[in-house]
Amino acid sequence: MIKFALVGCGRIAKRHADLLKENQIHGARLAAVCDVQADRAQSFGEKYDVPYYTDMTQMMKKENVDVDVVSVLTPSGMHAEHVLRLADFGKHIVVEKPMALTVSDADAMIRKCDEKGIHLFVVKQNRFNLPVVKMREALDAGRFQKMVLGTVRVRWCRDQKYYDQDSWRGTWRYDGGVFTNQASHHIDLLLWMMGDVESVYAKSGTFLVNTETEDTGVVILKFSSGALGVIEATTAVRPKDLEGSISLLGSGGTVEIGGFAVNEIRHWNFVEETPADHDVRENFSVNPPNVYGFGHKTYLEHVVECIESGRSLLVSGLEGRKSLELLEAIYESIETGREVSMRFPHRKCRLGQG
Repeated sequence: MIKFALVGCGRIAKRHADLLKENQIHGARLAAVCDVQADRAQSFGEKYDVPYYTDMTQMMKKENVDVDVVSVLTPSGMHAEHVLRLADFGKHIVVEKPMALTVSDADAMIRKCDEKGIHLFVVKQNRFNLPVVKMREALDAGRFQKMVLGTVRVRWCRDQKYYDQDSWRGTWRYDGGVFTNQASHHIDLLLWMMGDVESVYAKSGTFLVNTETEDTGVVILKFSSGALGVIEATTAVRPKDLEGSISLLGSGGTVEIGGFAVNEIRHWNFVEETPADHDVRENFSVNPPNVYGFGHKTYLEHVVECIESGRSLLVSGLEGRKSLELLEAIYESIETGREVSMRFPHRKCRLGQG
């Protein structure tokens, strides 16, 4: 039995706790929770019937024998500090997206976990959505042939009430804007499908909320393969979420996955059809009940399998670093108003700065 402790009892923690406590993850259970806000920690502890703490060091010292994995679910700008402290206890670490807000912090996290001989898992649950898995299988089989264009769209609703829930939301130091937060998973998917990026050109604005960071932005990418890409991201949709999607266009075919959480196949068309294509179109057009999709369950099952069997991590610290490197370039382009190469340091990115 792999025992998990949660650090941070905010919005996303409920998703993790529900899966772990309700025995939906075979071979795993929730062992303890921690939050610096005593009322949150107590509420979670009592709801899920586990010990609760307001100090993660105290939790790890008391629960050390009974914890195998620590999930870091704190504000993004605190991920690096918390992972670096927790790594000293020698337990595997799961960290929510984005893994950090600067590449230098990500490098320190990867290095520390390597030194301690522990796994660093970065939560990218949308990679486990079945339509996304099918898209990746088609890509690996070469069915798209010459890639032309990759696009992701995040059209969600986050009003002022959402940002007012916590003082860190919408800040450069602890959160970032729509690119860093809500579009993080989609940017990861685009990189996973399209490969390395050569350059980016980005624009953004803050239109409907009072925050430091952007609520809307667009990015044009040039991939090393020569293909182009587009990222469209906004939390200014009103009155409710519209879509989270990815589309790939190649000389051999076109696939678009939409829905609220990249979980509904809208178009699946290839020049050379196979008998399985009909089944894919029929069986993977299911829209999930919320923006988290169905991937967290499969993701946590993957974590358990990697620990138990030694299977390679699908999203390790090094893999999670890739999207962060692109985010820094996006913000550099926004600040300079220029096309930015991925090959040079990005010095004007405000992400992670106080």
